[in-house]
Amino acid sequence: MQKQATIMNAFVFIISIVGMVLSFVTFWILLARNDRNKISVQAGSQYDLQELSTMAQSLTERIDILESILDAEVPDWRANNEQH
Repeated sequence: MQKQATIMNAFVFIISIVGMVLSFVTFWILLARNDRNKISVQAGSQYDLQELSTMAQSLTERIDILESILDAEVPDWRANNEQH
């Protein structure tokens, strides 16, 4: 009877240790994943803002070119579009 109690205590101890280790590993993985996501979002956001700024400048230049072409080809296009 005492041998069974010792085996049962050892089994409960081993289960407890495994549970604590798995909990710690899960917590550690979640923290590492969240930190990695925060870093990538910050770096990606900064890169995206610079890229978007460059694209906006390029599009503004294109619009200016198109407007100058329209002014040369169709002088009253602005007046026609403002009425609509």
